[in-house]
Amino acid sequence: MHLEMKTQCEKCGAALAVDGKAYICSYECTFCPACALNMQGTCPNCGGELIRRPVRKNLNAGTQNNAQNSGLRIPAIKTWLIWVISFAVWTFIALAGTASIYELYRSMGNPMSFFNTLGLEFSQILTYAPLTPFVFVLAVRYPVQRANWIRRCLWYLAGGLVFSMAHVILRGLTPYGVWDSQARAWVSAIWDSHAHAFRVEWRTFEMLFFRNVVDDITGTYVPIVLIAHAVLYYRRFRDRELRASELQTQLAKSHLQALKSQLQPHFLFNTLHSISALMLTDVRAADRMMTRLSDLLRMSLENDALQITTLSRELEFVTAYLEIEKVRFGERLSIVLDIPSDTLDAQIPHLLLQPLVENAVRHGISRRSSEGEIQISSKHDERELYLRIKDNGPGIHTAEGRSGRDGLGLRTTRERLRTLYGDDHDLDIRSTPGCGLEVEIRLPFRVEGRPLIYELESKPAEPAL
Repeated sequence: MHLEMKTQCEKCGAALAVDGKAYICSYECTFCPACALNMQGTCPNCGGELIRRPVRKNLNAGTQNNAQNSGLRIPAIKTWLIWVISFAVWTFIALAGTASIYELYRSMGNPMSFFNTLGLEFSQILTYAPLTPFVFVLAVRYPVQRANWIRRCLWYLAGGLVFSMAHVILRGLTPYGVWDSQARAWVSAIWDSHAHAFRVEWRTFEMLFFRNVVDDITGTYVPIVLIAHAVLYYRRFRDRELRASELQTQLAKSHLQALKSQLQPHFLFNTLHSISALMLTDVRAADRMMTRLSDLLRMSLENDALQITTLSRELEFVTAYLEIEKVRFGERLSIVLDIPSDTLDAQIPHLLLQPLVENAVRHGISRRSSEGEIQISSKHDERELYLRIKDNGPGIHTAEGRSGRDGLGLRTTRERLRTLYGDDHDLDIRSTPGCGLEVEIRLPFRVEGRPLIYELESKPAEPAL
């Protein structure tokens, strides 16, 4: 939508620079800062809130983007649609009135010509059609508010008189403007059918005005104004709902990004700690871990803005992390993947598996003197996806052990799942002392539109030298 940049305050008439400070409402009523302050941030025309006008140095480019970035939402009133609806509604009413009156006269034994009835109804009713859009737009542009209802009601009363006068004039121009008792026929108020010449009957217009002014105002003008106000308030209500929904979405995104930003340095610090430990015993292995860590960080930066990814991409990230841990544990760490191909495109939160796998390594595999195994599996039904991470570590024996398991990674994962899915998820931890720990996650099963191919290369564990 093109927004016209106004260069004059609508209150005091002061000039406004294009790149200067100004305030506007949702209908682009523009005011200088002093007037906006005096009006306490409320538009005197529509009662809407005044906000800072976005600075637009180039009026021909980027107008729409600037309006969107400023949070401005302008209800688009399609003028052509108002005209179409006006003529359609009044035509329907005229046709319905024609059928009703024609049937009434016919039932009374005094039938009236159908075309005469049609002309009479169209002359009286369809002449409202070209006036309705003007009344509707003015009512929307200048609605009645709590602070201005007395002044606006007086304006609307004057507008009603003008509306009735305009309707009388339009009706008088038609061949069915007024009833001629001498000729016993309907005639126009500007055409003398006997002399076949134009002659304005001002007395006729005056008579039509006083006969129709009450009906025009109460039966037509006021309903149009009320409908315009109802449409306006409905649009404002929908606009507030949309803004509230957008704000809620933005807050949720900010919350998710904050949670994700906690996870990223979490696994980075743990990995650097592992590298630091290896530097004293195996410099070559530490160097390999640094190389793998750089690849992992590159993948993390590439997906920094993602909250939702596919299972295949998440497994690629987890595999890169496990390759770093293989350098450290060597033959003591083995990985078993049971991932059906029909789950690879399933959508899951980014960095969902990595903190859970990291917990399995730190609290499961690292406490074993013999070979440890981590199993990662997935399955799904028509509605839900199930992910499982299992290790054969010592499991949870004490409250202290559980507190070790419920660290930052697990707490953040729970909170992210709750923010993304509400109650439509589960994260269960099951432990058998001496037999390891198993984490199972249930999520809604959603598949990305484009297919992905995931291939896991089986690499032997590199022994720690």
